[in-house]
Amino acid sequence: MSMDILKVTGDRRRYMDLLLLADESPRMIERYIGRGTMYILSGNGCTVGECLVTDEGGGTLEIKSLAVDPEFQRRGLGRMLIEHVEREYAGKYRTLMVGTGDSPLTVPFYESCGFRRSHTVPNFFTDNYDAPIYESGVLLTDMVYFKKHI
Repeated sequence: MSMDILKVTGDRRRYMDLLLLADESPRMIERYIGRGTMYILSGNGCTVGECLVTDEGGGTLEIKSLAVDPEFQRRGLGRMLIEHVEREYAGKYRTLMVGTGDSPLTVPFYESCGFRRSHTVPNFFTDNYDAPIYESGVLLTDMVYFKKHI
């Protein structure tokens, strides 16, 4: 399947199903959905992934949301979205950051994409989400930030 990465210019909420894969709280998504730039990954008329990035100032770009439909995961599509962002913003930003739970699924993925641990926000998930969040059987409590130079 041939894939295209497209910049979203219309209503971003039409991709809410993908956004909710990366962040299960619609209330939290509302905090960033209107900021930054959103890209979708499409093939054969089907949208299978999304990436939303925001300018955090000081030469830092942050991935607020990155998700690939579970049916299409483990095919390099998330990495493809990250590489697109890196190419698109190289020379315009110095650092690309991403915050995620300390999960056995996401941490190795970001490390394999060249990100390195930056810092941790203690109790981020327990303080900001109404219900406990588990990923691969792990209760997410702290937000772990990763960064890489672009």
